[in-house]
Parts: sequence; C-alpha cells; structure tokens
Amino acid sequence: MDKPLAVSIGDPAGVGPELILAAWRLRTERDLSAFAAIGGLELMRAAASRAKIDVPLVEIDSIAEAASAFTDGLPVLGVADGAYKPGAPSADGAKLAFASLERAVALCKAGEAGGVVTAPVSKAQIARIEPSFVGQTELIARHCGRADEDAVMMLAGPSLRTVPLTVHCALAEVPRLITQELIVHRCRILSRALREDYGIARPHIAVAGLNPHAGENGRMGREEIETIMPAIAALRAEGIDATGPHPADTLFAPHKRDGYDAALAMYHDQALVPLKTLDFDEGVNVTLGLPIVRTSPDHGTAFDIAGKGVARPQAMIAAIRMAGQIAARRSAAA
Repeated sequence: MDKPLAVSIGDPAGVGPELILAAWRLRTERDLSAFAAIGGLELMRAAASRAKIDVPLVEIDSIAEAASAFTDGLPVLGVADGAYKPGAPSADGAKLAFASLERAVALCKAGEAGGVVTAPVSKAQIARIEPSFVGQTELIARHCGRADEDAVMMLAGPSLRTVPLTVHCALAEVPRLITQELIVHRCRILSRALREDYGIARPHIAVAGLNPHAGENGRMGREEIETIMPAIAALRAEGIDATGPHPADTLFAPHKRDGYDAALAMYHDQALVPLKTLDFDEGVNVTLGLPIVRTSPDHGTAFDIAGKGVARPQAMIAAIRMAGQIAARRSAAA
C-alpha cells in the first residue's frame, strides 16, 4: 500500500481547511489516495461546521494510521491547533500554517508520507513571524538541501503544462535574468520529471520566445538569437527534445498544444495566464527537482470567500490526485 499524503492546512483564515474537507468528501468518486490533514483538529471541525460540510474527523497520532482511518473520516494528525477565523488573517494563524507546513515536509523527508500537498498560505503573514520566508516552494527546497534554482515550478492542468523560467520578479528584470545556463538547467529538470514522474518516454518541450514574434530575426530584440536559440541547441545536443523559440502568442493555441508535453515560458505571466485561462479550477502547482513529491492547488488563500462555503475544491482535488499518482510511480520505480 502506498504511503498516505501529508496535506498542510495553509492559512486557517483562507479556504485551505474547507477545501481539504471537501476533497475528503469526494475521495471515492475522484479516486484520491489516502491523505491526512496536518494539524488543526478543532479548527477543521469549526471549518466543517461553518461551511456546512458534513465530514467526520479522526484524530491520529502518526501518519501511518491515516490509511486505515481514511474510510471512517478525514484523518487529522494531532499537532498544532488554533481558532478558526475565516477572512481574518493573523500572526497566530500564520504560526499554525507554518507549523503544519514544516511538519508535513518533515514527514515526507523521513519517508513516512508519500508526498506533501500544500494548501495556500499568505507569504506576507508568515514573513511577519519568519522574516526569511520567501515562499513554500523555496522553504521546501531548502529543507531538502536544494538550491532555489533547483526547485522548478510547473503549472499543470488537463489542457497544458507550463514552466516559467523566471518567476517572482519585476518584468523589467526578466531580460537580464534569462541566461543560456538557466534555460538548460530548467529544461533538464523538466525533461527528467516528465519522464520519471509522468511516464512520458521522450518528452517534447516547447520553448517560448521572450519578444513579440519571437524577436522576428532580431528586429524586435536579440534575446532569442543570442540566448534562447543557443540553449535549445545545447539541449538538443544532449538528446532533449526541445524546440523553439516559439512566438508566445500562438504557442498556446489548441492545435499547437497537441504538439508538446510542456512549455517553457520566459516569465511568470507568460506561463500562468494561459494555464489559468484554460484550467483555472484544476490547475496544480508541482515542484520539480526535489527528492520528495510536492503539489499545491494553483490559487491563493481567497480570504474574501473563506468560510462562505462557495470555494471550489477542484484544484485541491487535482493536487491530491496528482501527488498520489507521482508518489505511486516513484514507489514502483524504486
């Protein structure tokens, strides 16, 4: 039997708790692997009551108990707890979110959990109590002994997989940050993950250009000629099926998407706009390049609708399902 997944509860003032509850309620029809919420037993009980989600909770003392408890109710590992105040983020809530995240990662590193699924947190709130906190991806990478650039963010949905080369930076900084070395590094990690975690024997990676019309032979910028094309040539010399640079305005059209397994975009919105347009309710943030499995729903805390029972659980369900599939594939290959 595969090991249960550890699901961190995210910011308790956000939609994370109710999405986890909703995912458990739909566990059978969505064919979800066994999972446990990490912490917040009373908080989860209050969230279920507030959102009118009828889900029994089962307190467990170790995540190994989650598989057997999963049929009776949502397993909750008895760690930190706190008050449920939807829509009202606080320092106490940030502490609980951080404790849940750290415990979930520790369980995966110790081999007790098959993977970690992270509910959304507020970076600003956690930074108040942990000033070095940049984001969940970076924290998990560092706990795994990986440099930030080795943790590659892939957004995956039913229609598209995309990876932003540069992530959380000003648009004006993007041209300076694009290097041949970074493109090659990201594509190596992406190609390996598509083979090992998604079972694609020879993945095709489509690399987007930076400028309109992919620079149009240097008339609209030289990044394609001087940086992106040499990187693609280097990748192809290694046996990685990378093509491009492709004009970004046509790369995500339906007839184009059928021709590649993942797209490497040059900056955040170039990758996330098409993914969220096509697959907003089922988009999953997958961290590639780590020794542990990590996924997350590709949306934020949604403080404005927390506790109202209107948050859609599809992205959380997709994140749990994808984490279970990747964990099972890695276990079978071990």
